[in-house]
Amino acid sequence: MSNPPVKSWQLRTRKLEFTPLPCLMAIVNVTPDSFSDGGRFFSVQAAVDQALRLEDEGAGILDIGGESTRPYSEVVAVDEELRRVTPVLEALRGRVSVPISIDTSKAKVAAAAIDLGAEIINDVTGLEGDPEMVAVAARSQAGVCAMHMQGTPQTMQDRPHYENVVEEIMDYLDQRDKKLIASGILPERICLDPGIGFGKTHQHNLDLLKRCEEFHRLQRPILIGHSRKGFIAHVIGNKERERLFGTIGVSLALAGKGIQVLRVHDIRPAREALLLYQASGGLVK
Repeated sequence: MSNPPVKSWQLRTRKLEFTPLPCLMAIVNVTPDSFSDGGRFFSVQAAVDQALRLEDEGAGILDIGGESTRPYSEVVAVDEELRRVTPVLEALRGRVSVPISIDTSKAKVAAAAIDLGAEIINDVTGLEGDPEMVAVAARSQAGVCAMHMQGTPQTMQDRPHYENVVEEIMDYLDQRDKKLIASGILPERICLDPGIGFGKTHQHNLDLLKRCEEFHRLQRPILIGHSRKGFIAHVIGNKERERLFGTIGVSLALAGKGIQVLRVHDIRPAREALLLYQASGGLVK
């Protein structure tokens, strides 16, 4: 490993201290059209119950999102996204002890979520999709996760192309990090995400995963969102088969590479697998 993994991430009002085991960011989709859960948690009560259950199972962060970013998804209006996530955030306020992240690329949604206690802005556009987002992040002093995406959700899987996927995404994240700092966001508040599945072929995703420890040289926490994604079906050779076991396999590999944050749907299986991986000597401190 060329650089040791960063040990902490400063959020809006607290600091996450990382251990050898990755922090699990739980996905809570408040959408009718998520690729992975088919809208099962679209109602406010279902989303709240799911969030509470995931915290109980060991989630270190709850990531609340009101707009699907699956390939070819439709853009959701600001008012509709607010209508979806605001009641969930209100219901969770004071009921969870782990930090809440708002998964959005809209500054108004991020600002509303922060007012309701969110600690993190998780933006798939790298805080580039809304010209007001960087100012909201800087003003609120929230933790931010800036992700790489080639294209938009509506176009990203048409014909993704890179000459060197790892180096090009490394360069993008490095430059984006510098721009965020220059805009008033403190470096200790920034997390970076290479964007598995966002404008990448299956092979691009696998290349990024194989070499993801190289991203530690950016000296920021690294987040990987691999859960249930299409490259897993590609590797196992069956698009219809459950992807939980493949997701866990990737999670163990990422833990061994020192990745600090794993964004996953299934918290209990991931946590138990990681605990046993650690207990049996799979992690090198």
